[in-house]
Amino acid sequence: MRFLELNGRAPDTADTLRMATLNYGHFTSMQVRAGGVRGLALHFARLADGNEEFFGWRPGLDDEHRLRELILHALDGATDASVRVSYVPGADLVGPPDVVVAVGDPGSDEPQPPIRVRIDPAYRRDWPEHKHAATMAQWRAQRLAVAAGFDDALSVGPDGLVREGTTWNVAFLKGDEVVWPQAPMLKGVTMVLLQIAMTMQGVPWTIRPVPASELPDFTGAVAVNSRTVRQEIASIDDLKYPAGDKLAAIMTETWASVPFDAI
Repeated sequence: MRFLELNGRAPDTADTLRMATLNYGHFTSMQVRAGGVRGLALHFARLADGNEEFFGWRPGLDDEHRLRELILHALDGATDASVRVSYVPGADLVGPPDVVVAVGDPGSDEPQPPIRVRIDPAYRRDWPEHKHAATMAQWRAQRLAVAAGFDDALSVGPDGLVREGTTWNVAFLKGDEVVWPQAPMLKGVTMVLLQIAMTMQGVPWTIRPVPASELPDFTGAVAVNSRTVRQEIASIDDLKYPAGDKLAAIMTETWASVPFDAI
């Protein structure tokens, strides 16, 4: 199942050419299950912030209602799916942006094999607080990591602080406390939802600067994004973390308490 709509219709040739050649815009990605999405309001808030930053336009309540309708129209009755909502320039470039809704197969809910990660000190995203279309830096970092025998890359800034992965946030375990890095990075919807749920469930957690020199002090690490909350990180460079650590279990149990919002 793969489908894409532009403003609620199939794009024509001119639309496709424009979208393929003009790499400007922002987006959010979400997993739909039984017609619902975890953190739907956070996804909409992310899109509103992106529209204000990149298009000088703050959507209102009517725009949010229209966006819901566009998502449902693109889903066309599907109740489980991967959905990506993007805002891209309209035909005149300076007018209101167009809305692109892409629907794909749902991501697997099963745990994936642990990944080996390489620190890439050169990798960092422009406008790190936004999820935008300028993705060349992160894909280059991942490509170089794979070429070097790893699975993915982790950004560490010039200040020596851990930031984020290519398409994921990272969390660590120290004692019984979950540690989230504080740095210029994307505040992922999944990360924020987990932090809220941890507070409600009484799971100890903190968000603070994490220097790369502290990585050996942690007993586990996971990557989280809209597709997974428990992607175990087996190693970072030559540093190995134990398999099956309790951090993955904490993430799984906490995530199960996060409710779905009807689209």
